[in-house]
Amino acid sequence: MTAPTPSSRRIEPALIVILSGVVAALHIGKLPPAIPVLREALGLTLVQAGFLLSLVQVAGMSVGVVFGVLADGLGSRRSMALGLWVLAGVSALGGLAQGAAPLMLLRAAEGFGFLLVVLPAPGLVRRLVAPQRVSAMMGLWGAYMPLATALALLLGPLAIASVGWRGWWWVLAASSAVMALWLRHAVPADARPGSNAPSSPWVARLRETLSARGPWLVAVTFAMYSGQWLAVIGFLPSIYAQSGVAGPMAGALTAGVAAANIAGNVGAGRLLQRGVPPAHLMATGFVTMALAAAATFASGAEGGFPPALRYGAMLLFSSVGGLVPATLFALAVRLAPSEGTLATTIGWMQQWSSFGQFAGPPLVAAVASAVGGWQWTWVATGACSVAGLMLTAALARASRTVSQTPVATA
Repeated sequence: MTAPTPSSRRIEPALIVILSGVVAALHIGKLPPAIPVLREALGLTLVQAGFLLSLVQVAGMSVGVVFGVLADGLGSRRSMALGLWVLAGVSALGGLAQGAAPLMLLRAAEGFGFLLVVLPAPGLVRRLVAPQRVSAMMGLWGAYMPLATALALLLGPLAIASVGWRGWWWVLAASSAVMALWLRHAVPADARPGSNAPSSPWVARLRETLSARGPWLVAVTFAMYSGQWLAVIGFLPSIYAQSGVAGPMAGALTAGVAAANIAGNVGAGRLLQRGVPPAHLMATGFVTMALAAAATFASGAEGGFPPALRYGAMLLFSSVGGLVPATLFALAVRLAPSEGTLATTIGWMQQWSSFGQFAGPPLVAAVASAVGGWQWTWVATGACSVAGLMLTAALARASRTVSQTPVATA
């Protein structure tokens, strides 16, 4: 057997793109482990802490599609590298913040850097791999957020205990800078203007995207998924507290549920590659999420299933639910109106995903407050799943109107 050559030992460029998304998403997940320390160190109120959690979604919720247009115009690698440098600089400045106001401002700025990284990534991955591998790689890409969330929940407390919250911010700043350099070195450069770069004006690309049915369907469907997933994951510590689970163990259990989502994303990519219809995967994901949420919440803290079974239901909620985002990413690159609107379509999907993440937790909290407990949470999440199933049927019809072969590489 011949020894592997240096080129064969290199990580393939598509995986480096996915890893860049994970590094960017670590900035989204870095805050929850730091909230108790931040409240003590900077005197944050609970309301200010809540705003810190949600401000990073403002960019995606307000200008996601616009940043998608920008990324299409800049070129995929240039946009991702710029976003990583923005995250590095903003996180470094965040580590110097002395009060709530500058930290909130910088937290919002992180949302813009995050968009520049993640919006062009699916289209770049698609261009870097053979057509027959696109579905599998979209499954890997769909796992970037749960992987980052799990890593942040596990590594954040350790880093904060060792170097403080400011050091945690600076570690992630350095990671983003290193990732930007690696991306520039290992991923092929974008095409020069005038070859295969988007040639139409940005207004035309935006109009082309928003006038097509496919981008709307994948975007609103993603909101139905992301809103309930984040709401349930966000309130899991409350369930553990009711069961008498200690804080560090609660963090590990929550990280386990977030990490379970990776299995669904990767599995969806494999199943799509083997020819399983996207509608089947999405329907399985939404139905499982509805049933698992009911098993977890329906009977309340007392008189329901034992804690171990409820935790198992949450693992199913997250893992099987992970079939949905990976399938939607695969459909998004298929249903984009043209080659030049891939990032714009992903941007529109990100905008609705951010809206779901912004609106889902308050909705669930409002229901819990109204009824005096979590026992009706499954109704709110179940409504999202029912809407997701209806949208899945519409997506199945829309996907039959386009070629079943992914868009040809440039």
